[in-house]
Amino acid sequence: MTIMKKINNIIYKTQLETPLGIMIAGATEEGICLLEFTERNILEAQWASLRKLLKASVEEGYHPHFARLQQELDAYFAGALHTFSVPLHMPGTDFQQAVWQLLLAVPYGDVRSYKQQATLLQRPDAVRAVGHANGMNRISILVPCHRIVAGNGNLTGYGGGIWRKEWLLAHESRHQKKN
Repeated sequence: MTIMKKINNIIYKTQLETPLGIMIAGATEEGICLLEFTERNILEAQWASLRKLLKASVEEGYHPHFARLQQELDAYFAGALHTFSVPLHMPGTDFQQAVWQLLLAVPYGDVRSYKQQATLLQRPDAVRAVGHANGMNRISILVPCHRIVAGNGNLTGYGGGIWRKEWLLAHESRHQKKN
């Protein structure tokens, strides 16, 4: 008789202070799986989705990824860091994965439209699907969905609030020119 050992996957959860407000972070052994502003409307749904996708429980606690995340966020907000290196854990559908990988390729200080993203995916008619996948990104700032704008350049669709999107884009523009 073989006894199966139950694997207990844990998503560690903590809060981080930023110039834009308190953020909630989640980490697994693989990397940061969540970074959101505390008042995000779908935060509880994101935790539920992660618990299901990763077959994990969520617990308050420390994980070594949090120290690196805080250091990198501090450097980003100081204008000294343009590319994050903390490991990321981004479970999702193949389409979501493709959209999120494209987000990671948008250079610091640049913007792209949802249409441009859809075209780069070779799915030019999937603008709304790209927008939805963008909105399902669970890792704000590090996976820079704030760099995606409407085709006319208007700032739309940022779960952390348009004012934060505007702030992040202005911050990156200001620090991009210095370097």
